Amino acid sequence: MSDSEYDKLLSFQEALELVKLPPDSTSQYRFIGTRSAYLPGCDYPPEKEMPAFHSAAYGGHVYAQSALAACRTWSEIEDQKQIPKSQKLGLHTIHGFFTTAGNRHRPFIYSLTPLTSTRSFSTLSLTAFQPSVPSSSPTKDHFPVSDASLPLSPSGPCFTAMISFKASEPHSAGITIQEPPPQVRFKDILDSRKPKDWPPAPPVDVDGVVSLVGNDVVGEFPAVEMRKIDMSGYNEGKPVHERRELLLYRLLKPLPVNGEGGHDANSHAVIHAYVVDRNGLLMACNHLGMGWTLGKAASLSYSFVVHTNVEECVMRHGNRETDLELNPDWEGRLKKKKKGKGDGKEGKEEEEEEEGVWWIQEAWFPRAGAGRGIVESKVWSPGGVHVATEYQDGLIRSFEKEEQKPKWNPKL
Repeated sequence: MSDSEYDKLLSFQEALELVKLPPDSTSQYRFIGTRSAYLPGCDYPPEKEMPAFHSAAYGGHVYAQSALAACRTWSEIEDQKQIPKSQKLGLHTIHGFFTTAGNRHRPFIYSLTPLTSTRSFSTLSLTAFQPSVPSSSPTKDHFPVSDASLPLSPSGPCFTAMISFKASEPHSAGITIQEPPPQVRFKDILDSRKPKDWPPAPPVDVDGVVSLVGNDVVGEFPAVEMRKIDMSGYNEGKPVHERRELLLYRLLKPLPVNGEGGHDANSHAVIHAYVVDRNGLLMACNHLGMGWTLGKAASLSYSFVVHTNVEECVMRHGNRETDLELNPDWEGRLKKKKKGKGDGKEGKEEEEEEEGVWWIQEAWFPRAGAGRGIVESKVWSPGGVHVATEYQDGLIRSFEKEEQKPKWNPKL
């Protein structure tokens, strides 16, 4: 896929566009998402002759949009309190719970409630709803604000979350540790191809599907270009909990950090949470031997923790031809101190250093049972810093009855 073709895909800010709503009796802080959520598998070209897999919206959409709504709510509260920019809090954790499947052709409506507030740590809760009737938009996208007045689903919230914010601070006593990054541990594998030469992350990463349609389909997943590393050689013969999946991703279009359009460093943290939710449970199914018999996979809970100050989540936009940095000075970056407050350079490093554009998701699957599976992922910066971790629990079920046979699998 050429650069011009990637230009046709939606940016993060386009795909997760939010509009603030007037307060109502339930909350002072309300938002509506105006764009249709991505649906994995809907983007296979007609010549692939793949049937519809399901109708549930990509869970990362409501998860990330909820976090964006929380970030804008907290920013509004800080502005009302006239908090200086250098003292504003950064996104710390997102703990989300999926209760019903989302409908991609209806908007998500968010209601937020501040819970606790201190100078260094604050929290809020969020509930997300969808209308019980179709959107008034004839395109089933670009939802009008008037959709917020439609009756809500009687089944209640489709998603709930607790979100926390924390002040940036230096390392205590200079202490910071992490394991060596994948750029070091998997150097030989990563060095075997340029980032752009690895196949695209599949729209539906199920072994049977990929075998039928090939691994060359980019699809319409927004926000990032995402490439999947071939880890089959490394994983061969290892127990499931020791296997790894690596994915590279880079921004499709620049994402502001200066508050333009409501986006700052917090938005960059959110985009990582949006991306690493993709295909996680499906990859787990492959490793569990369900790659040809998968009946259902669906998120139940998903936690995302930022380990660094939020400024270190910022993604630099750049050319897809950029190589990976396979000898990063990750220990030096970990220990690098920040400028002190009051010098006009808050949050900046002592020496500005431009990193690459390709980030790495490292995923593994430590536990499965009782019809569920766990996905853990680490988010690694181009410079080799472990920036955040995902921990997801979800349903993983193989079909067991004839009527549950996967529609996509002609071999069954």
